[in-house]
Amino acid sequence: MSAMAPLRRHQLARLSRSGWAAVLRHPWDEQARDCLAHWASHQLPLVVTRQPVHSESNGSIALGLPSPARWGRRRLALQVPRVAVHCLDEFPRLAAVQELLPSSARDAVRELAGRLDACHATARVFGSYGWQAISGLDHVRTDSDLDLSVTARGAEHADSAVRALESFDAIRPRLDGELIFGDAAAVAWREWREWRTGRSRAVMVKRLDGVSLQRDAAWCEHAGRMEVAA
Repeated sequence: MSAMAPLRRHQLARLSRSGWAAVLRHPWDEQARDCLAHWASHQLPLVVTRQPVHSESNGSIALGLPSPARWGRRRLALQVPRVAVHCLDEFPRLAAVQELLPSSARDAVRELAGRLDACHATARVFGSYGWQAISGLDHVRTDSDLDLSVTARGAEHADSAVRALESFDAIRPRLDGELIFGDAAAVAWREWREWRTGRSRAVMVKRLDGVSLQRDAAWCEHAGRMEVAA
């Protein structure tokens, strides 16, 4: 992987075989080691998490593994050398996880996918449903949310995507997730709606290295002019 490849929250990182070997040499407890050994043997990805302040300078990447029920749903945190990452990947698109959803929600999800497509907003599924689609293991619980990351090119485009998300007509699963702008800045879509309708004075913007409160839309208009990965 190029040393200059950019990182984003909710991005997937696939380790090389030597990278996995190095991870498994760490002194994990038995449960964590068993989970990590399964991930390594099946070449499953890890997820990019918030990065410590000095991670770039020391050449390491903070990654996470939210394990399925088989391993107690533990959240494992890893620090790996950047050279251990073979490639970066993305969570599956919404259409790819529909069969995992309760049958009562599938029509609503198809309609939502169509509305998001119509406004040219790409939706990917992270969280429990995304991980179950990737691993085939038991990540989803009966109360799991459907977590979406939805691309947004500026404030007006984000408003259009939120109108599509608001149209979701299913009781379960609850729809949650974030709007992802072109510089990888992310805002929870429900918080965006509250801010844009004047019910909150500021919005929390999450980035790879931290969070900030924003009171105007100048930051997302700048972000919207940058390339958004589909």
